Amino acid sequence: MKITKLKTWQVPPRWLFLKIETDEGCYGWGEPVVEGRAATVEAAVHELSDYLIGQDPHRIEHLWNMMYRAGFYRGGPILMSAIAGIDQALWDLKGRDLGVPVHQLLGGAVRDKMRMYAWTGGDRPSDVGAGAKALVEKGFTAFKMNGTPEMQIVDSHRKVDEAVARVAEARNAVGPDVGIGIDFHGRVHRPMAKALLRELEPFHPMFVEEPVAPEHLPCLKDIAGGLGYPLATGERLHTRFQFRDLLADGMIDIIQPDISHCGGISEGLKIAALASAYDVALAPHCPLGPLTLAASLQLDAVSHNAFIQEQSMGIHYNQGNDVLDYLIDKSALAIEDGFCAIPQGPGLGVEINEEFVEERAKVGHRWRNPVWTHEDGSIAEW
Repeated sequence: MKITKLKTWQVPPRWLFLKIETDEGCYGWGEPVVEGRAATVEAAVHELSDYLIGQDPHRIEHLWNMMYRAGFYRGGPILMSAIAGIDQALWDLKGRDLGVPVHQLLGGAVRDKMRMYAWTGGDRPSDVGAGAKALVEKGFTAFKMNGTPEMQIVDSHRKVDEAVARVAEARNAVGPDVGIGIDFHGRVHRPMAKALLRELEPFHPMFVEEPVAPEHLPCLKDIAGGLGYPLATGERLHTRFQFRDLLADGMIDIIQPDISHCGGISEGLKIAALASAYDVALAPHCPLGPLTLAASLQLDAVSHNAFIQEQSMGIHYNQGNDVLDYLIDKSALAIEDGFCAIPQGPGLGVEINEEFVEERAKVGHRWRNPVWTHEDGSIAEW
């Protein structure tokens, strides 16, 4: 069997789908994308196709190393996201060819279903109490909210008080047993994070995510020591080597690699195993589409340290289309009572409606994240 073609589609709301085809008719799907840079990643996928056309798709580890190591410049969000989607598609193809789900090829599942969480409150969080209560009524046992809108590097304590009040509103709405993830989104800089991290402690967060931007993670030793709840990060780290250094530092309790940004299932598996050696939990990042979610669930299935999975059904970014729209069998990713069964179909376990993909690709997208500014006109973290 030889790879003959890589086909890509930019589809609403902000995703990029990939299909790898072969001379024997077998195929596989993946989702190589960086939010807001879909066209750039798409170009990288087709550049990488020079390494792949004519190759045996079953040699996934070899092809991964070729894509990663044959280029003198490596790593980063664009290249690793392109590799990630290709890797997902290769695993999907291999599973389809052998008639088994990917998790069977990775040693077999350690769980039958995965606990899931959902988003509430939007980019500039509001009405978090009502939104959280609605999610709990749908069966979710955990949710995530943005902790704060934009915040200056040194801001008034009023911003801290407002963030704390929102978390208090959410906690009061759902009671003590529901998990609350609070995403700082890299918006909170070191001087303000020092105060905010500690003032959230009485509300027992399930975790605080991206307590500072990834380039400032070394400061956590100074500002976050002794907290009584977990810290999480990792969506903007792209290789096992970045995670190695993060884990060795000892300040993170939950890693959140994105299976469409960190080199795919192959690299995600190595990252998850590395985290387990440090007794660190796994909670893959996934505000993307059905293929990223399906790939994440395949990794969750074989990773004992995985404890919860993000998903984007109904998230505020999903304008025009949502996660299940592109599936032939929407039950493959159905969430019931806050859990999703590990997909058991061949490959990633989902079947994409290619005709609908073609139709929606005619609409496409040019999604960009918001550009925020502070009161003085300087650029704010989004």
